[in-house]
Amino acid sequence: MTRNNNNKEEPLEKQLWKAADKLRKNIDAAEYKHIVLGLIFLKYISDAFKELHDKLKSGQGAYAGADPEDRDEYKAENVFFVPPSARWTYLQSRAKLPEIGKDVDLGMDAIERDNPSLKNVLPKVYARQNLDPTSLGGLIDLVGNIALGDAKSRSADILGHVFEYFLGEFAMAEGKKGGQFYTPGSVVQLLVGMLEPYKGRVFDPCCGSGGMFVQSEKFVEQHQGKVSDISIYGQESNQTTWRLAKMNLAIRGIDSSQVKWNNEGSFLNDAHKDLKADYVIANPPFNDSDWSGGLLRGDGRWTYGDPPAGNANYAWIQHFLFHLSPSGQAGFVLAKGALTSKTSGEGEIRKKLVEARLVDCIVNLPAKLFLNTQIPASLWFLSRNKANGKFRNRVDEILFIDTRNMGHLINRRTREFSDEDILKIAETYHNWRNPDGNYEDVKGFCNSASIERVKELDYVLTPGRYVGLPDDEDDFDFAERFGKLKAELDEQMKEESRLNELIQQNLEKIEVKG
Repeated sequence: MTRNNNNKEEPLEKQLWKAADKLRKNIDAAEYKHIVLGLIFLKYISDAFKELHDKLKSGQGAYAGADPEDRDEYKAENVFFVPPSARWTYLQSRAKLPEIGKDVDLGMDAIERDNPSLKNVLPKVYARQNLDPTSLGGLIDLVGNIALGDAKSRSADILGHVFEYFLGEFAMAEGKKGGQFYTPGSVVQLLVGMLEPYKGRVFDPCCGSGGMFVQSEKFVEQHQGKVSDISIYGQESNQTTWRLAKMNLAIRGIDSSQVKWNNEGSFLNDAHKDLKADYVIANPPFNDSDWSGGLLRGDGRWTYGDPPAGNANYAWIQHFLFHLSPSGQAGFVLAKGALTSKTSGEGEIRKKLVEARLVDCIVNLPAKLFLNTQIPASLWFLSRNKANGKFRNRVDEILFIDTRNMGHLINRRTREFSDEDILKIAETYHNWRNPDGNYEDVKGFCNSASIERVKELDYVLTPGRYVGLPDDEDDFDFAERFGKLKAELDEQMKEESRLNELIQQNLEKIEVKG
């Protein structure tokens, strides 16, 4: 993204972020992201609109006799129609006026009226008192200089890259809360690089800001495939996050019509009940205790056992499996405790998943990859058909990869994988599952274990156990340990209560005798 030949010059997106951050002043990052990302989106659709508007206005070739203000002309070419009051040139001409905030809000309203797919998606936050007109005008000037050149594809590429970069920066600025809408880029790249979703239906039932979908499309483009060969389906329970996803996808020209929002979430109100996806890619909330599990006992999705009401990890696993086609594959992030937990029937569900030959690969992740939690994490890869002709038959094996010693710190709190790390991990998996792959166990890194070996280790799936790395910390399950300590404390309190009651009874007897 660096736009000149001076190696000392910072990439464009970093320059823009620093400038935008200066204009933030006293506005909270969680609120400011909607202000900035909304403007980037508005600039994108204005650029795309203007390019087609100019062609229609020229009236040459296929555009002879066309009306540049006819909304149907834009709909036919999958371009959003931007009404005059929302066009970038108009708003930028008013950027220094005190009423600019009201102008932008009215412009966003006008765009939604003319483009039903954007209804309730765009932010209308620009006339708020805590955003002074001078700062907003500065932001409009800043964003106005992002796209260099007038080609729609180039504009979308630059603006899309800036949008994604800003999403990551806002997530870091927000810390714990930011991680709820954003999965770190290197983790998304690893999931997509391992699954290789070239073709088919891709599903994410907790899709956040849509990063999994954007990366899937990028993957196809980078490997000379057809983006049209992929269709995406998603669901998000947080409406503001869903809005970010819709904008993130629209700026890439990705059809988001099947990315749904409802505040009940995927468990209580599954928006894609009949979907059987070729790929599931997801990063569900870790150890979610507020997932309404008590209302869903005996649900048809729980083929391998009822998940505990106090933890959604095994509900998510079975929800993913429910939505996989007969040859479908899933790759997702999960709290590492799910690899070992035996509380509330989780161990029995895990045993059934292993014995059903559904678990394909487990990847142990290093600490500090995620912005919103310090809970250790892992990647799970499931396959509905490990004997299918596309890959070699690996029905009685599970691949374990331990990456705890990989990645690098980008600041004191955050680690990420390098491109080389991602390539090494993904190629290890590909070499293991591909018929012509050149796979070998590497002590301390990877091991192809038999189902019998997994059974010997009581269906514990921590990679350290198999690859030969110390796994004391790996086996620590916070939820399980907390549950045991709580049970011990409850028992002690009951015993103390019994003793107090006995003492009180004896005192009463002494008083009566006295």
